[in-house]
Amino acid sequence: MSGDSARRVVVATANRGKLDEIRAALAGTGFEFVTASDLGRMPLHVDETGATFEENARLKARAYLEAFGLPALADDSGLEVDALGGEPGVYSARYAGADATDADNNEKLLAALARVPAGQRTARFRSVVVFVDAEGAETVAEGACEGSVGFSGHGAGGFGYDPIFLPAAAPGRTMADLAMDEKNRISHRGAALRALAEALGR
Repeated sequence: MSGDSARRVVVATANRGKLDEIRAALAGTGFEFVTASDLGRMPLHVDETGATFEENARLKARAYLEAFGLPALADDSGLEVDALGGEPGVYSARYAGADATDADNNEKLLAALARVPAGQRTARFRSVVVFVDAEGAETVAEGACEGSVGFSGHGAGGFGYDPIFLPAAAPGRTMADLAMDEKNRISHRGAALRALAEALGR
């Protein structure tokens, strides 16, 4: 793909797994998706003070646009568990603390659901994507993936809560069991990115 900066989009993430999903889902759009490190810069720290996924995604996208002078794409996403009143929600990445690892977050969530039976462990991944072009015009898209939380983790792929989330569209498997193309077909982020591509008319 061309390195033409007019087609380059900086993605507001340091998560290579998330970047891989974005690149795979938007491979046909003609854009080159890069991170701060790809541009020889440090990732920005953006305080995610929003009360919703959309607000947090907007904060990140606009901060990256201002810092890098390039169109920017930001996603904010998380897991909403019905038995926990929608938690961890916007706090998904830091559910077990500011410096929590994926394993820490999964362990805390499984402990919180320890007494919740299988039929009451319904949950969904939700993603909101905000794209801001070089002029500051904004496009917002969202997606969700329904499923439930398992009793233990398995699967070698994905990241975050993928090892313990059982998507309804792939019975008996966790999100971490799925190949990238299959995950993108059913995932919350894949749905949001497809909606974004359609909204941009690409």
